[in-house]
Amino acid sequence: MNKITVKDGTEIYYKDWGKGQPLFFHHGWPLCGDDWDGQMIFFLEQGFRVIAHDRRGHGRSSQTAVGHDMDTYAADVAELTQALDLKNAIHIGHSTGGGEVIRYVAKHGKGRVAKAVLISAVTPIMVQTKNNPDGIPLSVFDEIREGTALHRAQYFQDFTLPFFGYNREGAKISQGIRDNWWRQGMMGAIKAHVDCIKAFSETDFTEDLKSVDVPVLVMHGEDDQIVPFPITGAKAIKLLKNGKLISYPGFPHGMPTTEAATINKDLLAFIKS
Repeated sequence: MNKITVKDGTEIYYKDWGKGQPLFFHHGWPLCGDDWDGQMIFFLEQGFRVIAHDRRGHGRSSQTAVGHDMDTYAADVAELTQALDLKNAIHIGHSTGGGEVIRYVAKHGKGRVAKAVLISAVTPIMVQTKNNPDGIPLSVFDEIREGTALHRAQYFQDFTLPFFGYNREGAKISQGIRDNWWRQGMMGAIKAHVDCIKAFSETDFTEDLKSVDVPVLVMHGEDDQIVPFPITGAKAIKLLKNGKLISYPGFPHGMPTTEAATINKDLLAFIKS
């Protein structure tokens, strides 16, 4: 398996297919690089080099007890991009991975990154604070922590329903998609998953968004029940110097999977623009 060992000894798993301009995919909580299957195969066939890693503690990477914060996640990506000598890369992140993308681009991406994409991303900040009064109350994230820590297997199965909008009237449910989400989640470490909740909910990416100069595409479903569009994508676009927003009526949080044809088409247009 392709792995690199980063500075603190953690092994980071990645897959690296094809040649051409590199597209680096950053997955969401509590998943792994496999969540990008629908994009990896599509863009490989379009002539791009496609890379997806498993964040530390997730998937096939080391189940370390430490480093489950955005600065460390971004530093891990920086080590991997250096090891692969990626230049003129486009970094694409979903959900938690969107936060990882903007932190990486802001802190480590100078000279290496051409563009960035934030899909259903947690940016600029999710939790309710004095400066973010319309955010989600901390008690909601405490409930996610409790569900993950105490009955993760069942909690993760239940989580797929709002994640993919399968709890909406008339939704066509794919059991395979639900099972694959659960499979990815259960591959990771419970410690990493619990700690990552703080990272994705409480990290403030405001200054990261403001500082990035490269073109950034913000894609968000308007029926996102996990990372609500009004408090994330709609705010993030206003902080970017060179941003473009596409919002999708009725699309769920997991739209890269359920709406892959639309997402891939719009991604390709942005990449080629």
